[in-house]
Amino acid sequence: MKAQDVLPDDQDVGRFQGVAVRKGTVGAFLANARVWGDASAAPAAREQAARDMQDALPALRALGLFNVLQVRDPALRQWLDAR
Repeated sequence: MKAQDVLPDDQDVGRFQGVAVRKGTVGAFLANARVWGDASAAPAAREQAARDMQDALPALRALGLFNVLQVRDPALRQWLDAR
């Protein structure tokens, strides 16, 4: 399966398990996780990254991301488990 089989090029949003998921959600989560985990990042940037990750969780769970991939960073894994 290719990306366009899941969400065609002309679509920006798909529905998975009844949840609207925007194209780029997984990539944005990864970018935010890097900022959140960067001790040298500004506190405001880390807080925004946490809010953005929190907002993305329903979509990521609807996609089944955490059913097939395990988060290796212990702090991030604990943060996710708490939500």
